[in-house]
Amino acid sequence: MKHPHPHPPRRRRTAGLAAVTVTTALLGAGLTALSAGPAEAATARQVEALDRGVVSVHTDSGNLVSWRWLGTDPDTVSFNIYRAGTKVNPTPITGATDYFHAGAPAQADYTVRALVGGVEQPDSVHAIQFRAGYKDVPISPPAGGTTPDGVAYTYEANDASVGDLDGDGQLDLVLKWQPTNAKDNSQSGYTGNTIVDGVKLDGTRLWRVDLGRNIRSGAHYTQFQVYDYDGDGRAEVAMKTADGSVDGTGAVIGSASADHRNSSGYVLSGPEYLTMFNGQTGRAMQSVDYVPARGTVSSWGDSYGNRVDRFLAGTAYLDGSRPSLIMARGYYTRTVIAAWDWRGGAFTRRWTFDTNSSTNSGRGYDGQGNHQLSVADVDGDGRDEIVYGAMAVDDNGNALWTTKNGHGDAMHVGDLDPSRAGLEEFKVDEDGSKPSSYLADARTGQIIWSTPANGDNGRGVAGDIWAGSAGAEAWSSAVSGIRGPQGNVVASRKPSSTNFLSWWDGDPVRELLDGTHIDKYGTSADTRLLTGSGVHANNGTKATPALSGDILGDWREEVIWPTGDNTALRIYSTPYETGTRITTLLHDTQYRTALAWQNTAYNQPPHPSFFIGDGMPTAPRPAVYTP
Repeated sequence: MKHPHPHPPRRRRTAGLAAVTVTTALLGAGLTALSAGPAEAATARQVEALDRGVVSVHTDSGNLVSWRWLGTDPDTVSFNIYRAGTKVNPTPITGATDYFHAGAPAQADYTVRALVGGVEQPDSVHAIQFRAGYKDVPISPPAGGTTPDGVAYTYEANDASVGDLDGDGQLDLVLKWQPTNAKDNSQSGYTGNTIVDGVKLDGTRLWRVDLGRNIRSGAHYTQFQVYDYDGDGRAEVAMKTADGSVDGTGAVIGSASADHRNSSGYVLSGPEYLTMFNGQTGRAMQSVDYVPARGTVSSWGDSYGNRVDRFLAGTAYLDGSRPSLIMARGYYTRTVIAAWDWRGGAFTRRWTFDTNSSTNSGRGYDGQGNHQLSVADVDGDGRDEIVYGAMAVDDNGNALWTTKNGHGDAMHVGDLDPSRAGLEEFKVDEDGSKPSSYLADARTGQIIWSTPANGDNGRGVAGDIWAGSAGAEAWSSAVSGIRGPQGNVVASRKPSSTNFLSWWDGDPVRELLDGTHIDKYGTSADTRLLTGSGVHANNGTKATPALSGDILGDWREEVIWPTGDNTALRIYSTPYETGTRITTLLHDTQYRTALAWQNTAYNQPPHPSFFIGDGMPTAPRPAVYTP
């Protein structure tokens, strides 16, 4: 299972890329853009003060111990591994942050000690043991119920997120419970309530929030953000709420008796709130009016309640240093994005982008949103932008660019072409008159390559899944073959999956995550690396996990699926050694904010701010600080 170190680097990315000025003529027909602001030196960003995240994954031949190389560690830090107080590595570990301890039993107890300037530091936390390749976190399904029209429902564990809810340095889980009668916005009918739990990795439930009858259940209604917004060392949880929502202490938000559901099950009247919950207790700390208000239902594109209730959410470093909350509404017609700061126990609205308003150049940007968003510093000025599908909004709330290619179901933003400066966006389109897929410069929106119109292209993925071509490959459901960063077909066989991605084995080439398994792409067939045992995927044909990302151990990604009976979240961690040394991706803020928005509507996998793949340069170190 040992894999060689990647090939020598082709290119090293540098921070603070020079600013460019773009004109409509340069970008081509249909594209609108504003000039990019001046580039600035990188500012240190607030990140979580994490422990080592040590894991021990048992295999037939021993234990793979892996741990985090923190963004706050020195570049030259090395490590020793101890089993029950006895050092097991012969010399300090200076490469990748993993060590295979041959012949050790599953119950072996490990700690890690960092060496800084040759001085050994104290023990880390004890390793979390993955004795059968996975660890179960016990969870308790809410009681089911019956809707007013007599339909019974139970609960299934759905999307999850992570954050240090109690400030102990260990990530905790926030889990959304979805009733079995959850609905897409286009479907009429009552639903059960949406329930959200805060859970520690040992299964201790910190709190339970019941969003109540006036928040409909489904993929587009509840986008929850988990992040330390005020820098107190503990993550908060932000959600849209309504009359009758009950916080983790049992307190009711608004009117406990109000029922705003109509006979079709839609909630098209009554107050709407944005609430910030205390991550440790679930207490509602403040509720403000949700921005934007629904206003006239038909102004969002239909009269029955489908498009008015399409919500997206994210977290972005709009000032370059501290995180802000992003809450949005609409993407088929009007789009409104509100940016909020949470400081000193109160909300402050930083800005509002509205395609109905001319004050921030939003006109002409209507109808350009996706079923998800991405957050990245696309213009290299040290501050984050919101990539909202076929458009981007600058860190100050002004329109940045739009391709005018309209709505789509999937997009990926990252360093997809390591041979060119900056980031790229790969996107698929739903509009049959527009390119079915394209790669764009994420700074300007300039189309790099596109594929011809071909109806509703419902799925698309980009990532370096094959070492046979340079950079990330991109493929989609309505287009044949897989394409390289220049748009040429590099392999005729598409992967079996067009859903999710995972860095799972030892090399930096990414794997395919679909349903309850992980596969490695091959031009003849995919190779199965993992099949989840006794678990289920979520969200129908999208077949997504509860969460996948670099949560524990080294930079490779864990995957979390609920068990079939919804009584545990089953976490899998890689058993493969790696020779690649990368700072924990939790301290790359583009990746970390992507974990935060992963639960938003149509879940998409996270991408870091730099290229990870075959032939990658030495990974950059982040400029970060902890509260």
